[in-house]
Amino acid sequence: MAIDLLNHKLDRAFDHIDASGNGVVEREDLLGLGARILVGFGESPTSVTGASLVDSFDDIWSALAQALERDGDSGIARPDFRAGMTEAFVTGDRYDSVFRPATLAVAELCDSDRDGRIGPGEFRTMLCAFGVAYDDVDEAFDRLDRSGRGTLTVDELVQAASDYYRGVDPNAAGNWLFGPL
Repeated sequence: MAIDLLNHKLDRAFDHIDASGNGVVEREDLLGLGARILVGFGESPTSVTGASLVDSFDDIWSALAQALERDGDSGIARPDFRAGMTEAFVTGDRYDSVFRPATLAVAELCDSDRDGRIGPGEFRTMLCAFGVAYDDVDEAFDRLDRSGRGTLTVDELVQAASDYYRGVDPNAAGNWLFGPL
């Protein structure tokens, strides 16, 4: 059950990256996701914040390629994506050093007014970049906002990403990061 849940979430992550729907993700696809996030927030990829996000997404790609023992130019099919994500970030030791900084860069970008809080509009902008259905965004936000205060903290969003990408608890709030599973 836990493996099925994790694989399902990793398959959704694959779909977020594979914007063309060709069944293979490439470095450009992952960087394209980063670009969609930056455009959504009106951030230049050459700004400090933008460069941090681009660099962190590039680091994810490098860790995936390394886990799969491939060069960084090869495309990755869905089963290999699952295996690489699991090897590098779930059972491997690269989450904190590689993936977490990327989630932090995204969360900090969502906090556009730098008040430490992410509102529903900022959350919607992020999820739209990931291709999440518009109707799923409000429910996702409400599930993650367990305190009911109408905002998420940067830390809560980073923790939700950890629950989503690494967690096997079917009741974890982070499973709702991208809407219903």
